[in-house]
Amino acid sequence: MNVVLTGFGKMGKELYSVLEERGHKVVGVIDPFSLDKRVTSKNIEKEAFSNADVVIDFSSPENAVENIKKYMDFSIPAIIGTTGWLDGLDCVKAYGEGKDLRIMYSGNYSIGVALFLKLCRKAGELYGKVAGYDASIYEIHHTEKKDSPSGTALMVASALMETMEGKKKILLGNSEGKIEKDSLQISSMRVGKTPGVHSVIIDSDADTITLTHTARSRAGFALGAVMAAEWIKDTTKRGILTLDDYLNETFGE
Repeated sequence: MNVVLTGFGKMGKELYSVLEERGHKVVGVIDPFSLDKRVTSKNIEKEAFSNADVVIDFSSPENAVENIKKYMDFSIPAIIGTTGWLDGLDCVKAYGEGKDLRIMYSGNYSIGVALFLKLCRKAGELYGKVAGYDASIYEIHHTEKKDSPSGTALMVASALMETMEGKKKILLGNSEGKIEKDSLQISSMRVGKTPGVHSVIIDSDADTITLTHTARSRAGFALGAVMAAEWIKDTTKRGILTLDDYLNETFGE
């Protein structure tokens, strides 16, 4: 598989290593700021994708929507790992209407996180049926992370609200006074070099249940993104896809 990488920060370099380990070839690296000798272009231009089967984009949220539009125009399957841009998702979907697309986005490509989300949905379903249980989310990341809350925390919140009765809206950060019962709070902390910790706390007068996923490195995120790229290259599915499309087709519901 021939791959172009957009964004060559820490995650881009991890992707480069995983791709080589799995026998794939990186045919282009696009980054306007990196001085790494492996960078082949500073701009996203059609010529950069002439020999590519797929692009993996872990760049910046400021440029995400325009990058995705270009991948659509170039008809190149794309794995989007950039977070913090989902307020532009409707724009992306509208732009892609009627086009032959294979564009996947996810706030987290770790297979472990994908299974963690399934656990969160099930927990919301079970405890949401019992009176007296409440829930909240907290996440911890390194100090260089650009978005807050994390894309993964928002995915966890969505998973809980799909199944937990009574939770209708997300409350970000610290609250001023009492919290409304239909709010699901997400608290964020930034410290040191932490790759990522996400916890769901389900609490009642009688007990507390905590579900936690702790990432040890970026390797799990990179491997999941590469596995998704291997799938999207050949899948018959079309459109704006999510990691669930890959997981359901590959591993079943």
